Amino acid sequence: MNSKPVAETASHLDRSRMPSHVAVIMDGNGRWAKKRLMNRIKGHEQGVKSVRTIVSVCRELEIPILTLYAFSTENWKRSKIEVASLMMLLKKFLESEKEELMEKEIRLRMIGQMDRLPEDVQATLKSVMETTKKNGIMTLNLALSYGGRTEITDMVIRIAGKVRTGTIDPEQITAELIEDHLYTSGLSDPDILIRTSGEMRISNFLLWQIAYSEIFVTDTLWPDFGRDEFIEILKQFQSRERRFGNVLS
Repeated sequence: MNSKPVAETASHLDRSRMPSHVAVIMDGNGRWAKKRLMNRIKGHEQGVKSVRTIVSVCRELEIPILTLYAFSTENWKRSKIEVASLMMLLKKFLESEKEELMEKEIRLRMIGQMDRLPEDVQATLKSVMETTKKNGIMTLNLALSYGGRTEITDMVIRIAGKVRTGTIDPEQITAELIEDHLYTSGLSDPDILIRTSGEMRISNFLLWQIAYSEIFVTDTLWPDFGRDEFIEILKQFQSRERRFGNVLS
């Protein structure tokens, strides 16, 4: 483990060009465990340590928003034992990190279908979000029971309802209005999307929001992903020219 302070290992970064929002598809927990002949749950447990590391680095580097793809709508198809274990880990994480979130002034948010989560997890999640809602230094955004297509479908239903009641006219529908009706309303779009484990797909994650995100795919499995590799990705991000559809001179 690197014992140097983050400020020292990240000294080569331009603090004026840091991303405002980093999103991560945390993949590879199961494969990490399989390589070590362990139960898949051990991989998820190890993955929690990487979550703590990246949250800490983002806080120290003053990155305002970190969104972590923690559990997708498709993940409900996994075995009941694995899903139950994941929910238990989630609840344990929320309970154990509550004090740390307050100390570091990190606000917890959640995007996804909260009503599909077990009631005890919902209660813990709501409690931590309520406790941290006034924290303004950083936002930790957990995508839970989340799917990009479901988010867009829900957005369409909400806007269509307002059109039906006459609250808005169809001609008033703009990209900004759509964004206001997405789960991520109030958050900037991700500047960076990171996917671990080498898979070359976005897995139904933030389909609208990553239109102009800089994408980084690493072969590293999530439990092995640490601050040095994260900082290297930030360095590569700062070397890229972001055109947003324009031609730069």
